[in-house]
Amino acid sequence: MTDTLQAGTQQRQAPLLVLKIDVDTYRGTREGVGNLVRTLSAHGAHATFLFSLGPDHTGWALRRALRPGFFSKVSRTSVVEHYGLKTLMYGTLLPGPDIGKDCADEMRAVRDAGFECGIHTWDHVLWQDNVANKGAEWTVAMMRKAAARYAQVFGTAPLTHGAAGWQMNAAAFAEHEVASAGAGYAYASDGRAVLRADGRLADPAFGPHRLADGARVLSCVQLPTTLPTLDELLGREIDGATITTGNIAAFLLKLTEGATRDHVYTLHAELEGQKLAPIFEQLLAGWKAQGYQLASMADLYAKVKDQAMPVCPITWGELPGRSGQLIVQGPASKTLS
Repeated sequence: MTDTLQAGTQQRQAPLLVLKIDVDTYRGTREGVGNLVRTLSAHGAHATFLFSLGPDHTGWALRRALRPGFFSKVSRTSVVEHYGLKTLMYGTLLPGPDIGKDCADEMRAVRDAGFECGIHTWDHVLWQDNVANKGAEWTVAMMRKAAARYAQVFGTAPLTHGAAGWQMNAAAFAEHEVASAGAGYAYASDGRAVLRADGRLADPAFGPHRLADGARVLSCVQLPTTLPTLDELLGREIDGATITTGNIAAFLLKLTEGATRDHVYTLHAELEGQKLAPIFEQLLAGWKAQGYQLASMADLYAKVKDQAMPVCPITWGELPGRSGQLIVQGPASKTLS
């Protein structure tokens, strides 16, 4: 009888909608994070905040101007409006503020409000624009600087990580195995599930997996983002309709209707925590109405950690609406129980 009741409970368990919050900038940490904490608390939602812990050099991102698709994204997403002119001058005309030093109180307030916290990066732009071509020494040094600062801010070792710009390399994934004071990260969210042009998953099987670096299977479970982000959708024409602030929430909710699986959604303190907050409110209400439990990365890991999951090679690819290559879930080579 007990086994039957447990099986019934598992069958009725609501699917998870993981809210993974990337905090890229000083402004996002100072202004957007607090707004998100209030919104999430009002909805009774869990979430994971991933912090940039070193200097804000957002202005360096202007070097990406020669990348294919960069100007298209800038024109679609009103970068100045969302990030602010001052932020876009950090590292160029203005010195970059040290986020971890100047915003430690704001970060601790997130933890004190009951939300999971983790590492996004040390220097967002420096990492995003360079890690793909850097060696182990540079990579490990950057990651350990972030971990040391995290420990200074929170008084404890970090437990999880989500890569800036979904940019990693083999050395970075290997560092996960010894992070968190040597214990290793049990889970992270460093990559993306591949999406079709209409925002839907290219393969419904995409989701939690482990990575293989050659013959070595890494223990850290990857929880990839499975939905498009707002900045990847705004201004694009999809199925004959232009995605605007007026219809983007409905578009995303269409992707999750039926509540047939768990999802990971990446949002940004600089977008959903500020100008696009009304859209985020619509999404939260819509996901709850669809039957999702609004969850943290830790919640999803707890759900899947004992399940069989695929092993996938470290893979790079492109996504609709985003310029450049990023880490994506590759084809499964085997399944581990």
